[in-house]
Amino acid sequence: MRERLEQIYQRTLSQLNEAGVDWQCWEHEPILDFETDARITEALGWTAEPSKSLFLHLKDGRYCIYLTHRDARLDSKAVRQLLGSRPSVCSPETMQEVTGCLPGAVCPLGQNADIVMVVDSRLKGCKEIMFTPGLPEMTVAIAVKDLDAVLSVLPNPVFWLEEESA
Repeated sequence: MRERLEQIYQRTLSQLNEAGVDWQCWEHEPILDFETDARITEALGWTAEPSKSLFLHLKDGRYCIYLTHRDARLDSKAVRQLLGSRPSVCSPETMQEVTGCLPGAVCPLGQNADIVMVVDSRLKGCKEIMFTPGLPEMTVAIAVKDLDAVLSVLPNPVFWLEEESA
């Protein structure tokens, strides 16, 4: 398990470097829930917006990561309209088996190429976002202006869920 998390972490950092963007990384106690996230955010004085990566199973058999703001809700209808297949949130066991990530710490980058990435366009309204890079004791922040560059180096199919439909 630890080895798989390390691989995701290394792939994530490689993708950030390949995109040629500035990023920051912090090490802290593992974050696997919102309460720990809020406490560490306050203690470390983070100003970037927290994101979450929901791991979804599509009715047509594909898997999807929906990258959105931590406080946003999944609009299943909008995702279905975008991808042409009904999504459902995966069980923690399935998510862990497919991604290698721990529940509460799904990394949006560093994933297998067959996992579809859907990015909530409302993130464009943020200056910076933070996410877990695989290892729950690490947090990465990037400027949202650099998000397109990061997404362009991913091997995954990437879709933006536009605000009008979200």
